[in-house]
Amino acid sequence: MTTTTIRVSPETRTLLHDLARQAGTSMQQVLEEALAQYRRRQFLDALNAAYAAAQSDSAAHAAAESERAAWDTTLLDGLDERETWHES
Repeated sequence: MTTTTIRVSPETRTLLHDLARQAGTSMQQVLEEALAQYRRRQFLDALNAAYAAAQSDSAAHAAAESERAAWDTTLLDGLDERETWHES
């Protein structure tokens, strides 16, 4: 694996070092995990913003509800909805 050097403040380097020591791993691993978590958070924030925008648009919300209702009829695939399944 290739690596590169990045510049960080002394405070960030100290924090990274302390976190790596506490976790018993490398500073590189801590940074990679932090960035992966940051990327997931950015994705979820964008997803939540898009969902909120869709909810505030009454036409888009109605279209989504209509589509959900159409798909909802396929979930039982002809099975009796009163049938109960138990592990025993």
